[in-house]
Amino acid sequence: MRLSPPSAAALASAAATALTAAAVVVAVLPGAASAAQSPGASSFTISDPRIKESSGLAASRIHPGVYWTHNDSEDGPYVYAVDSATGNTVARVTLTGIGRPRDVEAVSLGPDGQLYVGDIGDNRGGTWDHVWIYRFQEPKQLGDVTVKATQFTVRYEDGPRDAESLMVHPVTGRVYIASKHESRGGLYEGPAELSAGGANVFRRVADVPWVTDGAFSPDGNRLALRGYFTARTYPWKDGRPQGEGERVDAPWQGQAESVTYTADGGTLMFGSEGANSRVVAVPAAAAATPAGPASPQPGSPPDAATAPEPTGSFGKGALVLAAALALTFGAKRLFRRRARD
Repeated sequence: MRLSPPSAAALASAAATALTAAAVVVAVLPGAASAAQSPGASSFTISDPRIKESSGLAASRIHPGVYWTHNDSEDGPYVYAVDSATGNTVARVTLTGIGRPRDVEAVSLGPDGQLYVGDIGDNRGGTWDHVWIYRFQEPKQLGDVTVKATQFTVRYEDGPRDAESLMVHPVTGRVYIASKHESRGGLYEGPAELSAGGANVFRRVADVPWVTDGAFSPDGNRLALRGYFTARTYPWKDGRPQGEGERVDAPWQGQAESVTYTADGGTLMFGSEGANSRVVAVPAAAAATPAGPASPQPGSPPDAATAPEPTGSFGKGALVLAAALALTFGAKRLFRRRARD
């Protein structure tokens, strides 16, 4: 007797159950809570119900303890300032002088005191022939305000890319974008000065793992990059990241989207999407483990057998989620194969 193929609903239910189980297991893994309770850290929860897809973080230099963030998409031309002492929004900046934001993914503060907002995501898989950067002066007074921003058009020398990471070097002021790709992403360097009069061509200068955000240390000597499964810091020299970097004992976050250094450089702040999302503080000194080969990249089911030895709660959570993802992808393939039969 030939068995009937499982229904799409059944497979979807199984996949959802697997991912839910992974989240539950991660929550009770030893060390999962300790990462969020680092001694001396100033972790906080974003309480503003308007911020449901926090996708970037930048520490203010003139407002101690304040972090700039924004929603991922479909929110409008808004950037929010959140006070880490309370988790409350203390300013919302409305940008004018720009087009309709498409897929805002990152924010970074330059040495000129201006905030750079990266409308650099590409939900169409890297097919838009240009993306944008918006720049405006960080407000000296906190409160709801409307400002006129400068819009810059960005193109990549080797064609369209999907990206979620924009970093402005705190000394040179040069802008960098890290693309994400399932096999190998790239770090792209912008021109010495951005021009609002034409396209700014970014050229590839280094390979990077799949990353969802990045940040320079305040002195410009290190570059931090995070992804869904990995987080590393790299020595920065001659305009390039050096070596394989060092692993950071980053927290497990279901939608790991952002990272920034505190203004004093002593702590890395890791954020995620979702309502009432948690921003977790990890001492920068925790980046002390030399990194091995890059972890498996998303895009295909991760292979736990060939993954590097996990460190801390972040590595354990990655392996649990990897197993759930493998089950999900396997279920999808099974359904497609049965449907064709």
